[in-house]
Amino acid sequence: MVHTSEMDFSGMIPVDGYGPGFFRVGGVVHQGPLALLPDGPQPWAGIGDMTLFLERAETFDILLVGTGTTFELLAPDMRVRLESAGIGVETMTTGAACRSYNVLLAEARRVAAALVPI
Repeated sequence: MVHTSEMDFSGMIPVDGYGPGFFRVGGVVHQGPLALLPDGPQPWAGIGDMTLFLERAETFDILLVGTGTTFELLAPDMRVRLESAGIGVETMTTGAACRSYNVLLAEARRVAAALVPI
């Protein structure tokens, strides 16, 4: 299991750790793909379904997409839909997305994450 560093999150819920098939967020273990939104973590269908993020586009400014252990680009039409909704999109491996999410939370940024397990 990978543990993330300790920071002051001012009440926001950080990613505490992740491992094969799961994430630990705010001390709670979640199995499978996970959406981290300002109103809390929730199960997510995966890269092909960005509905949760599009429906809540006004609640965050940047979406970090963690694509697992390898970097993969989003389909161009999916990126266009997200950006047209006013969402900045950054795609990276899941480990990098978890770490970046925590740093942006610590900076009090309006961030969401779409995380595929490693």
